[in-house]
Amino acid sequence: MKLGYRKVSAVGEAMVEMAPAGDGLYRRDFAGDTFNTAWHMAQLLGGVIPVGYVTRVGTDGLSEQFVEEVAASGLETSGILTDPARTMGLYLIELDGVERRFVYWRSASAAHGLADDPAALGKAIGDAGLIHVSGITLAILSPRARSTLLDALTFARGNGALVSFDPNIRPRLWSSAEEIRETIARALAVTDIALPSFDDEAATWGDNSPADTVARLRLAGVREIVVKDGAGDVIVYCDGTSLSSPTQPVDGIVDTTGAGDAFNAGYLSGRVLGQDALTSARAGQAMAAEVLRTRGARASKERVRTLGQSVL
Repeated sequence: MKLGYRKVSAVGEAMVEMAPAGDGLYRRDFAGDTFNTAWHMAQLLGGVIPVGYVTRVGTDGLSEQFVEEVAASGLETSGILTDPARTMGLYLIELDGVERRFVYWRSASAAHGLADDPAALGKAIGDAGLIHVSGITLAILSPRARSTLLDALTFARGNGALVSFDPNIRPRLWSSAEEIRETIARALAVTDIALPSFDDEAATWGDNSPADTVARLRLAGVREIVVKDGAGDVIVYCDGTSLSSPTQPVDGIVDTTGAGDAFNAGYLSGRVLGQDALTSARAGQAMAAEVLRTRGARASKERVRTLGQSVL
């Protein structure tokens, strides 16, 4: 799979991130699962393939700073619309050792309306060769808006785009387990590349192993499947073959926030550049390791760009 110079677009919610900086202080940044992936991809791809982000933000100062920082990081911002009645959501990271918990303030998030205008959404993703979404993207939308997004993805696929989907299941964002399963099943029907985490899949679907996850997603019609499993091996199914990429031990871990999103960035960057699936998985693992050594959800631009030169 090589997309040439067609654009990559990620769709979802970016939030204000407050990450521990020591001595009771917090560092302000911006993060969110699909945004983290898009941001890291923009650094890895270095403009060779354009990367854009599709969301809604407010018209307040923080929202304006977000758009400015996105543009300064090399991402296209034409898909970022504004809602004067809302602002950006916020989350705070609480660390227990290196493991993290999140406290959220997102009820007034403008991103909840990112699919309220079908024409604007279709225009925002219309020139993309790869569109990346997540279960969180779907969870924050109303049922009607979810259908609008899924319809837009179906239309884009009809025009030759590929869709990558990380289920990234967060039960507290959903009304019930049934709603999760029904919505994820609908998303898989328009998915070309699935990037699940095994712990989510086991909890939601009862999978006993990553191989079970691969088998279930194959039955759903997904052509390319990459199962992340924490410190366990990454399992890749592509072109009818399952392969395993061992995850190397990582020293200096300070924060697990965003590691899966960074893996997605490395993997998808490799694939759009024409790398094979196993090489791309190793790039994803290297990216995840870098974020594990970083406080917050995103590594530094310099480290990501340097890493990209060695793994892609």
